[in-house]
Amino acid sequence: QVQLVESGGGLVQAGDSLRLSCVGSGRTFRTYTMAWFRQASGKEREFVATISWGGSGGHTHYADSVKDRFTISRDDAKHTVYLQIHSLKPEDTAVYYCAASLYALGSVKAVEYDYWGQGTQVTVAS
Repeated sequence: QVQLVESGGGLVQAGDSLRLSCVGSGRTFRTYTMAWFRQASGKEREFVATISWGGSGGHTHYADSVKDRFTISRDDAKHTVYLQIHSLKPEDTAVYYCAASLYALGSVKAVEYDYWGQGTQVTVAS
């Protein structure tokens, strides 16, 4: 089991950059596939990015809408996964959630992730 805590959100201006962090508990953090999802007000939760566990190569996959501006990475020694966001747009405004799964290798489906953080709000002003 793993507990996840996100941080790094806030109110930013369009064009700014932001780095979100997600710290996981537990000694087996490195074995989890990690992902970021986001949910804008009144909309369904959507996939943003995922990174596989180190033993499988740390492969990354992004939603088409963010792949040129978002970068997911992980530091297993720190039990942390990051989401670097560049050139923020007002449409990036959402609550960003970190998620973990032992089995959802490369999955973009929220239902395949077993553990979730509480989310961190990102608001982009135009």
